[in-house]
Amino acid sequence: MPSQIRTVEAKKITEAVRGMCMHANRYLPEDIQRCLAAGAKRETNPAAVEVFRQLQENIALAADTGLPLCQDTGLAVLFVEIGQDVHIDGGDITAAINEGVRQGYEDGYLRKSANDPFTRANTKDNTPAVIHYSLVPGDKVKISLMAKGGGAENMSRVTMLAPAEGWEGVKKFVIQRVAESRSNPCPPIIVGIGIGGTFEYSALLAKKALLRKLDDVNPDADIAAKEAELLDAINKLGIGPMGLGGKTTCLGVKMLVTPCHIASLPLAVNIQCHSARHEEVEL
Repeated sequence: MPSQIRTVEAKKITEAVRGMCMHANRYLPEDIQRCLAAGAKRETNPAAVEVFRQLQENIALAADTGLPLCQDTGLAVLFVEIGQDVHIDGGDITAAINEGVRQGYEDGYLRKSANDPFTRANTKDNTPAVIHYSLVPGDKVKISLMAKGGGAENMSRVTMLAPAEGWEGVKKFVIQRVAESRSNPCPPIIVGIGIGGTFEYSALLAKKALLRKLDDVNPDADIAAKEAELLDAINKLGIGPMGLGGKTTCLGVKMLVTPCHIASLPLAVNIQCHSARHEEVEL
C-alpha cells in the first residue's frame, strides 16, 4: 500500500527558521547551562571562578533583555532531515530556509557575518546559510540550527591520518589541536569529532556531533570511553575558562564514527565555544 504524502508549506519552514535564529542566539540550552554550573563548582582558581560567574550572569542577562548571548551571532548552519513522504508546497525549501535566516537576523537585530571570502563585502542579511540535507523515512521535516561563531570555527581542523596511527594518533591530534587553540575559541569549549568516511564527510560528522546534548552518553560503550578519555586529557591541559587557567577547559567531547577506506583514517575536529547556540524544530 503506497504511503500517504504529507504537505509542509514552505512559509512554515521560513517562520520556524526565523524564530530559531532569534531564540537560539538569546537562550542557551539547559544541558549547557547545567555543565557550566557544574564546572563553576569544580574550580578553585579565582580567575576561573570569576569567569564562570560572568558567563552565568551573561546567560541570565540575555534571557532577561532579549539581547544576544554573544556579539558574534555566527553563520547559520542547518541540518535538515526531510521525510521521504513529505512534499514541500509553495516554494523551494532552500529559498524558504534562507528567507527565514534573513528575517531572523534582521528582525532579531543580530549581527550579519556572511562575507565574500575575497572582497569581504558583507551580504547584509547573513545568507546564504550553510545547509546540509538528508532524506529519511517518515512524513516530518526536522530542522536543527546552529549559530556558529568564527572564533571557535577558526580553530577547527581536518587531517588524514595513516591507519596505523589508530586511536593514539587520533588522541594526539585532538589534544594538540586544543592545546594550540588555547584561549582563541573562548573556553570552556565543546569538541566535536568526526572519524571515518572521507575527507569532507569526517568534517560533517564533527559538526553534527556538536548537536548532541552535553549530558548524553554514547550508546557505543567503546566510543563513550574514548570520549571520556579525551575529555579528561583535555581538561588536564589546564587552559581553563577563557585561557586563564583552571580545571575546566572543555565541557564535553562528542564523537561520531563511520567506516572508512582501508588506506585512510579521516579525522576532523570542530571546536565550539561555551556559547553553543543551537535549537531544533519538527514540522
